[in-house]
Amino acid sequence: MSEYVFLYRGGESGRSPERWQEMMQKWMAWMKDLREKGHLKDQGHPLDRSGKLVKGKQKTVTDGPFAEAKDVIGGYTLIEAQDLEQAVELSKGCPIFEAEGAVEVRPVMKM
Repeated sequence: MSEYVFLYRGGESGRSPERWQEMMQKWMAWMKDLREKGHLKDQGHPLDRSGKLVKGKQKTVTDGPFAEAKDVIGGYTLIEAQDLEQAVELSKGCPIFEAEGAVEVRPVMKM
């Protein structure tokens, strides 16, 4: 088994408390399923939208990690899968797709 990171991008904002609760239940059920099937290595955490970006040789600091893009990474999860294709299939169960979001699936390099 290899490790993969799911990076969660986008998704709806400004949702009602009822919709937020519904989505949280779906996320919890999806994570539980991944855990029960032995794929969940680290559930990860949501990421705050604030932050700083340090860039280049001059180490220039700008506000927000998303200063140049609207595509905000909202969180991450670490999973285990046989290969990239299986990791992609596992990502398709993510509730973020119901909110027009995306999951970036990235292999973790072994050093």
